[in-house]
Amino acid sequence: MRPIRAACLGTASALVTLLACAPVAAAAADNDSTHAKGRDRVITLIGRLAQQTRFPVNPGGAPAQGDRTVFRSILFDQADNRVGETDGTCTTTTVDNGGAEECVVTYNLPGGQLAVQGMVFGILNPGPPPSFDNGITGGTGAFDRARGSVHADTIAPGTRRFTIDLDR
Repeated sequence: MRPIRAACLGTASALVTLLACAPVAAAAADNDSTHAKGRDRVITLIGRLAQQTRFPVNPGGAPAQGDRTVFRSILFDQADNRVGETDGTCTTTTVDNGGAEECVVTYNLPGGQLAVQGMVFGILNPGPPPSFDNGITGGTGAFDRARGSVHADTIAPGTRRFTIDLDR
């Protein structure tokens, strides 16, 4: 990984430094060597599931359209420092071909929030939860007008790696 090209503090893992130039506890790593523009930022975080509640349409029955899951995960940077949390809800939209959910999620991070939305396919397939890509639809504070995407991979039970690609 290359060091962050931040104009303010130059710390390679301060999330707010990436976007707002404010000193904050370590929050993320920058992998912007993959971006030609030089303005984009990639932030890698680890999410550990803290709470999850399912609201099935058919309690005790087969999965159905309209099943809902509400969750909360704690977010950590690559140095295992707690940097925020993610909260969201997913609604099952189809139970055919492995199933699919539409999810709305908020990433609460130092300096602001990121709003993320999109589909997760293969939710009913056996094995670990599937990887997915969702779109960043906006944000607050340091993430005001943010756009880009979030890629998630399951790396252990109840643990996902989130790669946030901010197009600023």
